[in-house]
Amino acid sequence: MPRDSGEAATAAVVAVVLAGGQSRRMGFDKALIRCGEELLIQRTCRVALACTDQVWVVTPWGDRYRPLLPATVNLWPESPTTDPDGRRPGPLVALAQVVNALAAEPSAQRPQWALALACDLPNLDPVALQSWRFQLDRLPPAVLAYVPQVQDRWEPLVGFYRVACGSHWQRYLADGGRSLQGWLHQHSVAVIPDVDPRWLTNLNTPADLPPLPGLGEGG
Repeated sequence: MPRDSGEAATAAVVAVVLAGGQSRRMGFDKALIRCGEELLIQRTCRVALACTDQVWVVTPWGDRYRPLLPATVNLWPESPTTDPDGRRPGPLVALAQVVNALAAEPSAQRPQWALALACDLPNLDPVALQSWRFQLDRLPPAVLAYVPQVQDRWEPLVGFYRVACGSHWQRYLADGGRSLQGWLHQHSVAVIPDVDPRWLTNLNTPADLPPLPGLGEGG
């Protein structure tokens, strides 16, 4: 995973956009929801490109998204297989695959952090994300993640994770863990302060669409 050359003034960050869900409750692919003049996955990647060094979209449906995204966005081919109950393995499995690959890179190319982003966040604020990125260098080394929290519940798919998390996730997954929420409650995590809850709005069902101007099924 090559990074752009040149020294960054802040911690090197790779964005990992998770687009492997089945959108069962929505009834159609959430990534293709129209958000103003863009599709939702296009907007998510554009915001991520504005405040990270590189963007990877993790998905089993690369052929579906490749024509929609700029060449500067990379695709990580996720397996299309499902669990015995017919569901996808979940975001932690997908995120761990990418972070483990990042951790294996030569030290000169290895980013310090991965920014995990769900693909269904229509109100992502690039200014806020950039501000949070600037704060990463101030965190103690023992802090493994920098994540918003709303009413004592983590919002793990708008969060920063040290690339060193990969080894922790491998052990957690080997022990049968799948929940990012559960993992965060077991480790040293710093809370991102002063987060507007609207930035964290995600779309799960058709009922989530009407209150959000400019949103609708793409085509």
